[in-house]
Amino acid sequence: MRPDLSGLQLFATVARHLNFRRAATELGLSAPALSERVRDLENRLGARLFNRTTRSVALTEAGRLLLDRIGPALSDIGTALAELAGDEGRLTGSLRINGPTPAIQLRLAPLLVEFLGIHPDLRIEVVAEEALIDIVAAGFDAGVRYGESLDADMIAVSLGAPQRFRVVGAPDYFARQGRPVVPEDLSAHRCFNQLFPRGNTLRWEFEKDGRLVMFSPENTLLTNDPELRMQAVRAGLGLCATFDDYCQADLDAGRLESVLDDWCAPFPGPFLYYPERRLMPVALRAFVDFVKEKTR
Repeated sequence: MRPDLSGLQLFATVARHLNFRRAATELGLSAPALSERVRDLENRLGARLFNRTTRSVALTEAGRLLLDRIGPALSDIGTALAELAGDEGRLTGSLRINGPTPAIQLRLAPLLVEFLGIHPDLRIEVVAEEALIDIVAAGFDAGVRYGESLDADMIAVSLGAPQRFRVVGAPDYFARQGRPVVPEDLSAHRCFNQLFPRGNTLRWEFEKDGRLVMFSPENTLLTNDPELRMQAVRAGLGLCATFDDYCQADLDAGRLESVLDDWCAPFPGPFLYYPERRLMPVALRAFVDFVKEKTR
């Protein structure tokens, strides 16, 4: 007996995730039930499609050949069904995205919130972490990164306008300690900095008239929590470099002041990125199209 379309869709979903548990969650099945149905498909085809161990799942050569042949057709079917569902506002499925906290908070979150409002039946999972991970191996549909961290084989879509760092401090701090005029003056100030998962810290980058200055603060406060840094700065304890989105309300209210503005040039914002796939998830395709429309 030949396999039906639903069996091939199950196979393609497992092939995309290379993880039975994640594929089962997307499909609304238990992992054992999905595993049994894949075995049934393999029996019908007379070929093993996956090599499975307790720790990993990988396509066999037969599995890769099958996915190459059916992937484009299933993608076209999924797109057609999504367009029909879209007419009724019923786009379903799941979407998993990983990225650093500031990029998610400042650029991805507003887009996702609006997208979810349009498609309330979607299941969206967002994991914020600073470590650079392999999104494919970790089972994510897409990730968020800045351009310098993107792998060459990824497809990238801009998440919006350029961003900018500001060096900020409280008015009473500047009254006591003075205001730095050039980046080298920062060495005489207390500076609070970003801490990354491996213990490394952010190097502050400044540029003016073609001159680039890199500054590594002698830190008195290190944290991966941007709000903790901001609280310490508001208390007049020192300075920090932060995205202007995080400090603009404080600047407007006069709680903070910025320095070295002429050294802080805008830079491209983060990108939504994803691997080129033979079978692109319908929810990801819809979100990519939404992002392109909103940011063009």
